[in-house]
Amino acid sequence: MAPLTINEQDVVNAICLYVADKKQVPPEEVEVDLMFDDDYGFSAETFVQGRKQILVKQNMIEALRMWLDQVLGRDPFSGIELVLDDEEGIIAIIR
Repeated sequence: MAPLTINEQDVVNAICLYVADKKQVPPEEVEVDLMFDDDYGFSAETFVQGRKQILVKQNMIEALRMWLDQVLGRDPFSGIELVLDDEEGIIAIIR
């Protein structure tokens, strides 16, 4: 099967759903800022009800797995690679 590219907005959407599920709030109440640092790699800063939480790369992949399963109905245990693209931003490649 050809690789599937998940755009930056859908990566954000996946994290919103994941955090909303964990915090028992509607996804609309979750704010997400994606980040990349040369030393620390990928992360996401989330805000829910005035509280900040940092998700590391593994949490982001877990969120994408949940999104693949619940939203796309795809195998959540496919290979997921986060990529920093100059034009697209932070995207995910699903193999």
